Amino acid sequence: MNRRSINHAGLVTVAAVLVASAAVAVAVPVSAAAAGCAVNYAVSSQWTGGFGAAVTVTNLGDPVTGWTLTWSFGAGQTVTQAWNTTLTQSGAAVTARNVGYNGSVATNGTVSFGFNGSWTGSNPAPTGFVLNGTACTGGVVPTASPTATTSASPSAAPSSSPTTTPDITVDTAGRYQTIDGFGAATSIWGGAWSTAETQTLVGLGQNQLGLSIVRTGVSPVSSEWSTHVNALKTAKSYGSGVKILASPWTAPAAWKTNNSRVNGGKLRTDYYDDYANHLNSYVQYMRGQGVPIDVTSVQNEPDWHPDYDSMDWSGTELQTFVCAQGARVQNTRLMVAEAVNLNYGYTDPTLNDSCARDNIGYIGGHLYGTESSGRLAPYARAAQYGKPVWMTEWNFHEADGSGSNIWGNPANLAVWNETLDDIMRTVHKSMESNWSAYIWWYGKRFYSFIGDGESAYGTTAGAPLKRGYAFSQYAKYVRPGYQRIALTKSAKAAPLEVTAYQGDGKITLVILNRSSSTISNAVIQAPAQVAAAAHYLTSQNANAAGQPVTVNGGRATVTVGARSISTVVLTL
Repeated sequence: MNRRSINHAGLVTVAAVLVASAAVAVAVPVSAAAAGCAVNYAVSSQWTGGFGAAVTVTNLGDPVTGWTLTWSFGAGQTVTQAWNTTLTQSGAAVTARNVGYNGSVATNGTVSFGFNGSWTGSNPAPTGFVLNGTACTGGVVPTASPTATTSASPSAAPSSSPTTTPDITVDTAGRYQTIDGFGAATSIWGGAWSTAETQTLVGLGQNQLGLSIVRTGVSPVSSEWSTHVNALKTAKSYGSGVKILASPWTAPAAWKTNNSRVNGGKLRTDYYDDYANHLNSYVQYMRGQGVPIDVTSVQNEPDWHPDYDSMDWSGTELQTFVCAQGARVQNTRLMVAEAVNLNYGYTDPTLNDSCARDNIGYIGGHLYGTESSGRLAPYARAAQYGKPVWMTEWNFHEADGSGSNIWGNPANLAVWNETLDDIMRTVHKSMESNWSAYIWWYGKRFYSFIGDGESAYGTTAGAPLKRGYAFSQYAKYVRPGYQRIALTKSAKAAPLEVTAYQGDGKITLVILNRSSSTISNAVIQAPAQVAAAAHYLTSQNANAAGQPVTVNGGRATVTVGARSISTVVLTL
């Protein structure tokens, strides 16, 4: 939350990952031909007395329009909260049902949900799952309906030359959000990135990370606006399609009800026009310096009032300000509300008011607590009015515990586990939630994308870090303007968390394999002939390293290493 020392209670470091795969039967309509699915149950984090779990169901049979998954815990575990599902428990028996937006699951499609729970003694994964009333069967099976076995036409006879079933099939007919980019923030209260550091962060060359959004602060003191000009200008000129997001932490103290830059305090209503002019002056100043500001936030974290720069707003106050004053801020698009956990109470009032809604271009929110509150999910109201959702800040670094220098060790296991299971997992989830951007906290910090040189943490100033290479698997290859597209997976690919994107004549897939098993020779089916293919992988011991990939017509075959994040780029 933009704290100089940022750690969040309630966010836990991954202690263990446990994957259990089981095939379960899907109850389908009487006329359907087959049913089956795979369940991936992973303990994504565990601590004394508590744990978090992620469940992914892959439908291997005919499409379903509603689902109920049941299982029983074997060691007295108790569910305490859940997201992306309606989950109930009676004794050991647990029932998870779809919510409104995720009831339909296509053939080879997936649906995921998560929960937190408590445990004592041991926390074994359940091994028995029942979906829509049908017990686990170990594969795809015919239904009991006579019509399911007598309706095949002659064309359904086996081919004389069978081909391998693809493991990931890209479907360009299913289209989701347009990607605006992936990024990080400049220091808000410190020095600027150097030219070389900026180039490392936004460049597309070897050992560069490909960020396409840079977030910067709007100081309440105009004499400080020049601090980041050179870095932002470098980002704009050296990077490709880089956008700048400007976020204010506070108005000048004299305009606030507490007459202070810190500890919250509201903007006095008689200064609403002055504040709009202040934001506009910043945008025009930066524009004059050769740095167009693409997006300007009205307020960073209006719901957080710490003892540093901050300002308090309600959702209604933001709506009132944006309606009356938003048009004063020219040559940029406004964003609301960058609330701590994407609290809809800070954005719905603006979306529901046509006057305010017409004066904004984007919805922003931070990731702190968003997943546990059930809002790491599609924001239907924003989509209704065509306002892209940006995740504009998250900072999480608890792997070091007592602050050791593990961050400078590129193969440190604790750092890698946190990067893959917490950071990259939430990037994947944000993409599945139809969000258009994911912006990390400081780009230059010992726990971030490039090192800051602090001797206590062992990093080298400006040198790419493991977390930077992992993030580049999205940022460098999923470029602004690409559109996320649909895909289906086979049972073999069920452990993989995959999103696919189309743009620039390419299909790009980002693949998380958080399981402890390598997925060998995974076949990717493209929607057209593949002219060329590339595969890059980051793991505990590899940094965006090129991997073998073979192409045969419209298919590419790759091996996805255990505990890794991969990007596969198919040129059509």
